[in-house]
Amino acid sequence: MGRLSIVIPTFNAAGGLARTIASLYDFNALDLIHEVVVADGGSTDETQIIVEETGARLIAVERGRGSQLAAGAEAARGAWLLFLHADTALEAGWHKVVGDFIAAGANRERAGYFRFALEDGVVAARRLERIVAWRCRMLGLPYGDQGLLISHTLYDRVGGYRPLPLMEDVDLARRLGRRRLVALGHRAVTSAKRYREEGYMLRPARNLLCLALYYLGLPPRAIQRLYG
Repeated sequence: MGRLSIVIPTFNAAGGLARTIASLYDFNALDLIHEVVVADGGSTDETQIIVEETGARLIAVERGRGSQLAAGAEAARGAWLLFLHADTALEAGWHKVVGDFIAAGANRERAGYFRFALEDGVVAARRLERIVAWRCRMLGLPYGDQGLLISHTLYDRVGGYRPLPLMEDVDLARRLGRRRLVALGHRAVTSAKRYREEGYMLRPARNLLCLALYYLGLPPRAIQRLYG
């Protein structure tokens, strides 16, 4: 019985989308997946062609990750939702971890997230992974590149994703609260392209500054100018 809707927001994501969707269609996961919904914000590359070739369901929405995630969730028909970034692939065996989480009744009131990992063998990548693990453990702030597994009912009850240009993942995590966020202990492997291009020190420092400005009350749209 398919009961999981996987929602992926995209904008010119052709570089990694095929890898991401391929990671989902494990033979053993077919009974778990009801649909893969790709909420596209007007891509001009081959993103839409890739979606059609993989058999995922494409919906065209207003650009903006918060808006796209919200629209994808609204269109999704599964009892459970798994939100995933277009450049993040789930490690083999993910279906068992997700299936076990869904099967536990108490988890209808919780949300799960994956362990952050980068597709890069350098020491700096491992250091960043440890920092992210600490942030999740101590602050209860998993980001969108770690995925989010949540029942449709709980998602609706807490208000879902808001149409924010960024910080939509932090906003939802704060409304869920640390006690309802559960580490799944399975890796979600994200492309390291942006870290290689922008630097393993500069990009995390900028992200930390954006987070600090958000907590200080600066509107996400203003922070977006710094984030790029």
